[in-house]
Amino acid sequence: MSIDRPSLRPANPCFSSGPCAKRPGWSLDALSGALLGRSHRSSEGRARLREVIDRSRALLGLPDDWRLGIVPGSDTGAVELAMWSLLGSRPVDVLSFDTFTAAWANDVVAQLALHDARVLEARYGALPDLDAIDWSRDVVFAWNGTTSGVCLPGPAAIPPVHDGLAICDATSAAFAMDLPWDRLDVVTWSWQKVLGGEAAHGMLALSPRAVERLERTPPPRPLPKLFRLTAPGADGGRRLIEGIFQGDTINTPSMLCVEDALDGLRWAERIGGLPTLIARTRANLAAVAAWQARSDWASFLAPDPATRSSTAICLTLTPDWFRALTPARQPEAAKHLATLLHAERAALDVASYRDAPPGLRLWGGATVTTADIEAVLPWLDWAAHETQRAFSS
Repeated sequence: MSIDRPSLRPANPCFSSGPCAKRPGWSLDALSGALLGRSHRSSEGRARLREVIDRSRALLGLPDDWRLGIVPGSDTGAVELAMWSLLGSRPVDVLSFDTFTAAWANDVVAQLALHDARVLEARYGALPDLDAIDWSRDVVFAWNGTTSGVCLPGPAAIPPVHDGLAICDATSAAFAMDLPWDRLDVVTWSWQKVLGGEAAHGMLALSPRAVERLERTPPPRPLPKLFRLTAPGADGGRRLIEGIFQGDTINTPSMLCVEDALDGLRWAERIGGLPTLIARTRANLAAVAAWQARSDWASFLAPDPATRSSTAICLTLTPDWFRALTPARQPEAAKHLATLLHAERAALDVASYRDAPPGLRLWGGATVTTADIEAVLPWLDWAAHETQRAFSS
C-alpha cells in the first residue's frame, strides 16, 4: 500500500531540540533594539541583564529568597559550575538516564573523582529506581532527559526535607513543566530551549541552602575564574559574589542574545505566562500521542505516560518496521527517514540524538505550535513508508 506525499507542510518546520524554534511571529526586527557596541558593564547593559533575571524569576515563580544569575556556557556551563563549586563535602548520588546525565555522572566520578559517589543508571526511555536515591547525600539529576524523552513524574520524586542538595538540570523543563522550587536547591537552564533563545548563556538558580553551602563549605579544589561564585569576605570567610545575581556576569555576554532572551520572555508574558507555556507544550505531546496510538511503525521511547517528556518527544521504530533489516542497517534506515523529512522541508533536525536508539526526536516546547505538530505527523508516516520501501528493495 502506498502513501501519498502530504500537501500541507508545517508553517515552521524547525523541530530541533536545541537551539529550538523561535516564537511564533519572530523576525530579526525583534532584535532591533539590541544594545550593540556598548559595554555590558554600562548602566544600560546591566539593566538589560538584570531585566532577563527579573523577568525569568517572575515568569517561573522563583521564591523571593533564591538567587538567579546569568552564567557562561549555556546549561552545560551552569551545571558544571554548580557541580565543581558545590560537590565534595558530602557523598553524592547521580542519576544517569540520557546522554547529558551520563556526562554529569562521568564528571562526578572521573573528573571530580569524588570518593563516595554512586551512579544510578537506566536505559534510554526509563528512569533509574527513584526509591534507591539517598537524599541524605547530594543528588545530581535532570528533570527532563533531552535525548531520552523521559522526565521525573512530579514533585513527589523529591522529599520535601532532605539533608543533601538537590541539583537539577532543568534545561528542557524550565518554562514547560512545573518545577517544585520548595524541593530543589540548585536549578539550571539555558536560553536556547523552551523560549527559543539563542545559545551560549545559562541560568543558575540557588536556594538559601545552596548559598549557605557555598559560603560555609568552600569546594576542596581550585576553581577557574568562570566557576567562582564567592570571594573572601571581611570576616575572613567566603561571601557570595552578589553582582553575578544582579546583572554583573562573570564574562562578556552577547547583548544580541540578551535582546533575544528578553523578546522570548516578553512573548511568554503576553500569551499568559507559565500556565500557557505549559498548556502549549502538553497540547503538543497530546497531538503526538493521539497519532502514535494509531501508528503501526512508531512508539514512544519512553513507554510510561507518567514519565514521558512533553518537550523532547522521542520516538523509536517498532520491531515490525525493522523486521527486514539487520541490526547494522537499522540506524541507517532511521537516518534515511530523517533525511527524507529534511529534503522535503517538512521537519528539520529530527534525527534521534547520536547516542540514543534509532528513531526520531520532535521538540514540543512552547514555541512550537500544535498546528505544526499536527501538520508534520502525516509527513512522518509518508517518510517511514518511503524508507521501508527503499530498504526492502
